Amino acid sequence: MTAEREEIEYVTVTVAGQLFGLPIGRVHDVFLPARLTRVPLAKPEIAGILNLRGRIVTAIDMRRFLGLPPLANSEPMAVGIEHRGESCALLVDSVGEVMRFDRAARDPNPANLDPSWAAVAAGVHPLQDRLMVVLDIDRVLEPKTHALAA
Repeated sequence: MTAEREEIEYVTVTVAGQLFGLPIGRVHDVFLPARLTRVPLAKPEIAGILNLRGRIVTAIDMRRFLGLPPLANSEPMAVGIEHRGESCALLVDSVGEVMRFDRAARDPNPANLDPSWAAVAAGVHPLQDRLMVVLDIDRVLEPKTHALAA
């Protein structure tokens, strides 16, 4: 008797050339953010708030969150996420395809993964030519994780 494979799907995003995977069940929207409003005294990774179909959404700049330089000469994409009843958008460089993996094939974080990245990574999936880091969305959106990123 063979065990059934338990698969998981990820929406892939790129930040500074690094491929990240977001569990597809957590992604509600993919959109181009329009008119961000800065929030006074917010943490640096909070890009601002925006109105998405009548809902106020907090936008988190993943480049700043991960300690990377700002995106030059291009507009970010946004991935809409729900977290504890709140709407959030992760600003990323680009959104790619949906990829499917065997859940058991996910490897733990490599020992040499940057500590600020490891704090929000739920493991990795090695691909033929690169590594996809699986983002733990709950850790990304926890306020105490924002303090570690700063």
